[in-house]
Amino acid sequence: MSLFLGLDSSTQGLKAEIIDIDTGTIIAGASVNFGKDLPQYNCPNGHLGNSDPLIKHADPLMWAAALDLVFSRLQKQDVPLNKVTGISGSGQQHGSVYLNDKFTKIIAELDSEKNLAEQLAPALSRKTSPIWMDRATSKECRELQEKFGERLQQDTGSPAIERFTGPQIRKFMKEDSTAYSNTAHIHLVSSFMASILAGTNSPIDFGDGAGMNLLNLKTLQWDKDITEFTAPGLLKKLPRVASSDTVAGELSEYYNKYGLKSGIPVIAWSGDNPCSLIGTGAAEPGVAVISLGTSDTFFAAMRDFKTDPDGYGHVFGNPAGGFMSLICFSNGSLAREEIKKDCNVSWEYFDSLPENKTLPGNEGNLMLPYFSTESTPVVLNPKVKYNFCADEADSETKIRCILESQALSMKLHSSWMGETFTRIRITGGASHCTPFLQILADVFQAQIEKIAITDSAGLGAALRAANAVAKVPFTELFELFTAATEIILPNSGNTKIYDNALKRYAKMEK
Repeated sequence: MSLFLGLDSSTQGLKAEIIDIDTGTIIAGASVNFGKDLPQYNCPNGHLGNSDPLIKHADPLMWAAALDLVFSRLQKQDVPLNKVTGISGSGQQHGSVYLNDKFTKIIAELDSEKNLAEQLAPALSRKTSPIWMDRATSKECRELQEKFGERLQQDTGSPAIERFTGPQIRKFMKEDSTAYSNTAHIHLVSSFMASILAGTNSPIDFGDGAGMNLLNLKTLQWDKDITEFTAPGLLKKLPRVASSDTVAGELSEYYNKYGLKSGIPVIAWSGDNPCSLIGTGAAEPGVAVISLGTSDTFFAAMRDFKTDPDGYGHVFGNPAGGFMSLICFSNGSLAREEIKKDCNVSWEYFDSLPENKTLPGNEGNLMLPYFSTESTPVVLNPKVKYNFCADEADSETKIRCILESQALSMKLHSSWMGETFTRIRITGGASHCTPFLQILADVFQAQIEKIAITDSAGLGAALRAANAVAKVPFTELFELFTAATEIILPNSGNTKIYDNALKRYAKMEK
C-alpha cells in the first residue's frame, strides 16, 4: 500500500483525496464547504460580502480552519493516514495572503492543543485576501502596462490582469502603505497552505507563480524590475520560486493528532489549473483539455514558450516540466443555461438534440453568446448577437447554435498555440452532453475522450506527490488513474462544413 494525499483548496471549499498507487485507486476522500461548514467566516460563496461588486476577498483563516476540519473528517473514516507517504496540494490561483514577521515562528511551533486558525490569526498583516474573482485593480493594471508595455506579456506570459497577484499587491501597497511595510511574507493560497503543513515558508512553484505578472518565464526568476515597480521591497517579501517537484519541507508534528506521520515530504503546492493538467492526464503536448463548467476553460501543455498575440490566453508552468496554456471563456454553462431557459426545455432534451431535426453547420446559423461579461474576447458590455432571426427559430436550431458557436470560439482562440490537437480530454458538468462532444470532435477533427474525474485538481496534487516522492513517471500514473471512459471519434465528412463555419464565426466576432 503506497498512499499519497492530494488537497484542493478551491474557491468554495477544501477537498482531500488519498490514492493508492499500487492498486490505482482513490481509497478515500473528504470535503469541506466554506459556506455550509464554516459559516462563522461569512464567506457563503467563498468570499466576503462587499458593497463594491468588483471587490472579492476571503478570510485566509477560513482556509486554515478547513484544513483542520478535512483531516478530522478523514480520521473519522478510519483511513490509514499513518501510511500516507507524501502530500501535495492545489490552490485557487492568484489569491494572496499577507503575513507579518511572526508567521515563521508560529508555523514552526504549532501547538496541537489549539486549532490552526487561532494560532495563525496574530500572523496576518492584512486580515483579508483578494482572490481570483476580484476585479478592482484596473488602475494598477494600466500602470503596469504603461510602464512595461508588451514586455509584461512577453516575459510573464500574460498582460496585466485584474485578478493577477501583482496588480493586487500594488493596490494594497498604495492604499495601506503601513500594513504593506509590516508585511514580511506574501504567499499565494498554494504556498500559504503548504507552509502551514511543512512548518516553514514554502516556495511558490513555477505553475502558480506564473499567474502573478511577476515571474519572468524566460529566466524562471522573479523579474526584478517588474517586482520593484509593483511595490518597493516586494522581492524580499516573496518566497523563492521552485520547480513543482520541490520538497517544501516535512510534515509538522501538529498533524500527528489526526493520525498522519510527521516528517513525510510535503511537496510544493501548485495552482488549480496546473494541477488539473496533471489530474486529467494531459501533461504532454498534443493533448488538450476542455473543462465544461460555469466558465469553459481550454488548456494544454505547450511544446515551446509563446504568448497569445491577442492577450486572451495565459501561460503557466506545467508541473511536468515546461509550460501550459490556458484560455477562459466566461460564458460557458451560463450561456447554455440561458438558451435552455429561452427554449423552455429540460436538460435531458437539451443534451439529446435530436439529430434528425438539425444538421452539422446548422444552415449557417451562429451567435455571439455574451450573456455576461466575457474574457475571450474581452466583452465588458455583454450583448447576445445572432446572424439570423432567433425569435422565429425553433428550439433545436437555437440549441445547436449555442453548441456550435462555443466550439468554434474555442477553435478560433486556441489557434495561437500552433498545435494540432489529435486528442481532447473532456471534463466538467456538460461532459455528458453527447451532441456537444460530437460537435467538438468534428470542429477540431480530434478524438474526444471522456474521463471520470470529478476533482482533477485534487487528483493532480496527489499524482504530483507520488511522482515527486516515489519517482513514478507521470505516464504510468496516468494509465492508472486517468484512463478514458468513452471515446468519440470525429466525422471527417464534416471538416469542410466547420472550416467554413469557423471563417464566418471569426468574421462575425471581429
